[in-house]
Amino acid sequence: MVAAKTSSIELPALRIETVEFMLVGDSPLIVHAWSEKAKRLMLDKHMGKASKKKEAKDPEADYQACFYRFPDGSYGFPTIGVKGAMVSACRFVDAKMTEARGAFHIDGELLPIIGEPRMREDMVRVGMTTDIRYRPEFPKWMIPARIKYNASVINPEQLANLLNTAGFGVGLGEWRPEKNGSYGTFHIASAGEKL
Repeated sequence: MVAAKTSSIELPALRIETVEFMLVGDSPLIVHAWSEKAKRLMLDKHMGKASKKKEAKDPEADYQACFYRFPDGSYGFPTIGVKGAMVSACRFVDAKMTEARGAFHIDGELLPIIGEPRMREDMVRVGMTTDIRYRPEFPKWMIPARIKYNASVINPEQLANLLNTAGFGVGLGEWRPEKNGSYGTFHIASAGEKL
């Protein structure tokens, strides 16, 4: 009689470590948060409420409503956007996106943007209509990113390579390379690099 083989699964220990990178913009960053007005109009439409007459455009109010802000009023960018860019960049480096999603995380909802914004005016097409949008643009910008990662799966050099690939081929914000634009490109700061 042949003895049954037993197999075992080897699982490396979870080793959570943290690394910090400074993202430096190579092209302007355009941000566009959903305004409370836009969310209210969308909800009203889904709830079958009658649509009101279009309000007069207020460029300054539209511009201010597009910022992602911390409670103290300082500017931020969604952490999910940075992680999403890194995961999307896996397509360029022959890595599995599903594995990358679980290999690292960026805590919190926003990362701080270092830089001074200005208002930009753009013609945009929404369905069959053309509209004017007023959004913040950071011509020169930096974003510090603190990333928690499983050192049993990925290392800081691989994370840096993934970030640089994301900065070149995916980008952040509106009109980024991933969406056929050229804005929001970035690289990891070298030692001592400043705005």
